[in-house]
Amino acid sequence: MDLGLESSLWVGNKRYRAVLTGWHFRWTEVDKKNRDKKTVSVPVAEVVGVEEGRVEILPQKSVEDTDKDFTVFYVKRSSSGGSYGLLWRLGRIQFSCASRVLRDQWTKHLRTALKTHSPLRPHRLLVFINPFGGKKKGRQIYHSLVAPLFELAGISSHVIVTERANQARDHLLKKDLTGFDGVVCVGGDGMFSELLHGLIGRTQQEAGLCENDPTAALQPCPLHIGIIPAGSTDCVCYATVGVIDPVTSALHIIIGDSQPLDVCSVRQSSARVRYSVSLLGYGFYGDVLAESEKHRWMGPLRYDYSGTVVYLSNRSYSGVVQYLPADPLLSSPRDKTRCLAGCSVCSRSTERLFPHSSDSGSLYSSHFSQFSPGSEGQWVSVEGRFRCISLTCMSSSCARSPLGLSPSAHLADGTGDLVLVWDTHPLGFLKFLHRHTSTQDQFDLPFVEVHRVKAVRFSAPSGREEQEYEEIGGLSGETDEGQREYVDTVSRNGSRQHLAERAVTHEQKTATPFLCGLCCRKSPAVSVWNCDGEILPFTDIVCKIHGQLVRLYARGIEDGAAIRNSEERDECQRICIPNSFK
Repeated sequence: MDLGLESSLWVGNKRYRAVLTGWHFRWTEVDKKNRDKKTVSVPVAEVVGVEEGRVEILPQKSVEDTDKDFTVFYVKRSSSGGSYGLLWRLGRIQFSCASRVLRDQWTKHLRTALKTHSPLRPHRLLVFINPFGGKKKGRQIYHSLVAPLFELAGISSHVIVTERANQARDHLLKKDLTGFDGVVCVGGDGMFSELLHGLIGRTQQEAGLCENDPTAALQPCPLHIGIIPAGSTDCVCYATVGVIDPVTSALHIIIGDSQPLDVCSVRQSSARVRYSVSLLGYGFYGDVLAESEKHRWMGPLRYDYSGTVVYLSNRSYSGVVQYLPADPLLSSPRDKTRCLAGCSVCSRSTERLFPHSSDSGSLYSSHFSQFSPGSEGQWVSVEGRFRCISLTCMSSSCARSPLGLSPSAHLADGTGDLVLVWDTHPLGFLKFLHRHTSTQDQFDLPFVEVHRVKAVRFSAPSGREEQEYEEIGGLSGETDEGQREYVDTVSRNGSRQHLAERAVTHEQKTATPFLCGLCCRKSPAVSVWNCDGEILPFTDIVCKIHGQLVRLYARGIEDGAAIRNSEERDECQRICIPNSFK
């Protein structure tokens, strides 16, 4: 079928020349002398839906069935103010035709073009809503903003409102997922982590692999993950889309955007594997999370309060860090680049990670074989006292830190950025923390190192970990199997709180006077790991970066300036080059 179509259409009392070329739908206002005026061009891939009649979707749906009218909904971009990315809005234009036959012709051609040029659009989604996250508006956000858009785009969804922590993870691990094109979480980073663990675990099960086996080559997940931000923290959404906005995220899901994402596996000999994408932090970041768990009643303010308390505590921790450096010729965490939509570093990494075959299983097997004992390369080891240690697979940008923990980190290059902050004067550490909120280089400090890595190992000084956890009761010999399993579960609202409370009890018993009443506690010998907002009940870990293990319904942060320049060039070409349809 020829997808091209051209005719005159009317919007109100203005005449337009509408042209569908297959890849683009374009309409140009024409004056009374048949001269072209303003042109709007929309890629077919960004057309959300086509409806007969005069139709409104948001804020409330209304339909006026008329014989000669049709309404086109499409992605419309706008500035996001303080955010780095672009807001997407539901654009709407209502056309009137000379006849019903012409109206039916337009709707048929546009819908056919959508099917032809948007093959990755989801048709059926499994949606998990966390009703307790953030400001507890997950249900409202989904039903008022997202569900109407999914209905417009012809997407059917099966919605589950979660009632307990890890319900979404358990569902993905055990239930039948046949027929679903992707899974969507309406919540924050905690809910995303549940989906991440559930999908990776399910994929390994179906591949006959044990994900807790450190020698297993993890297989990439076939289902995409969509994120509708509705949590206290939405770091993953911010770092992959550029804004915290439910409508923008819903539109990325609808048009079937696909953004590969690296995942870091975190292992300890006797515990089940954990996964991280945004922050694996020890020292300051772990202590802030543990402290914040004691003050959940404060809501999001608990992070500000806990950060102040931990900073005033002036803690540092001994440890041994070993890391496997990535190839410095490919990219560097200090090269001042930004991972944006269409990132060339990530594109080249796809070719490097998957060089010979379209079979993702064999590709991933060959990629991760680099970690076998005989071929893992030259490890680097450093030992000392650290204020904090962090490992991230993305910039970890957020509203308060627009450039993030590592501004030049990449989403899908098969590496992570390891940041080591050595023990230093409190004012120096405050300068490091403050630079995260500005455009200053937080790595340009004498006590800070950053390395692009493929794997990391960490160990506390011999005997410190067992002694400390025995003191707080976390891993004592008296812990029975039920308690041990409880600690190992590390749920968002359960065992993580349990572990934090145990630490509080110990600290209260050993409190000693200090300069500030907020932090008059004895410094512990070891910290805890903050794994994407979850406390890990162990200190010694082994981490590996798994390149492009999952895919999100996203495209990376769009460069607003580049898009505007592209639109200006297109407009210039339309003015300078004669229209072949004239």
